[in-house]
Amino acid sequence: MIRTVLFLGISNLFMTFAWYGHLKNLKSSALWVAIIVSWSIALFEYCFQVPANRIGYQFFSLPQLKVVQEIITMIVFAAFAVFYMGVPVTRNLLWAGLCLIGAAFFIFRDGLPG
Repeated sequence: MIRTVLFLGISNLFMTFAWYGHLKNLKSSALWVAIIVSWSIALFEYCFQVPANRIGYQFFSLPQLKVVQEIITMIVFAAFAVFYMGVPVTRNLLWAGLCLIGAAFFIFRDGLPG
C-alpha cells in the first residue's frame, strides 16, 4: 500500500507539472512547444501511475483506488499551486480538502476488500 501511495504521489507531481507547469514556464512559447514538453513530462507520469494502480488494485477496490488517487492529486496540486505558482490559500481550497476527507470516509467505510 505504501508503494501505491508513493508512486501515485510521484505520478501526480509529474502530471501536475505536465498540465500546469507550462502556464508559468512556457507562457511565451508556441503552443506546440508546450504540448510537446507536456507530453514528454506525462510519459514519466505514466511510468509511475501504471505500476501504482497495478500494485494498489491488490489492496484497494477500484473506487477506493480512485479516491486515494484524487486525494493525492489534490494535495500535490494544492502544494504546487501555493508554493510554485504563488496561488494564495483560500477558504474554498480548505473546504475542498474537507470534502475529500468526506469522500475517503464514505469510500472506506465498509473497509478494505478481501
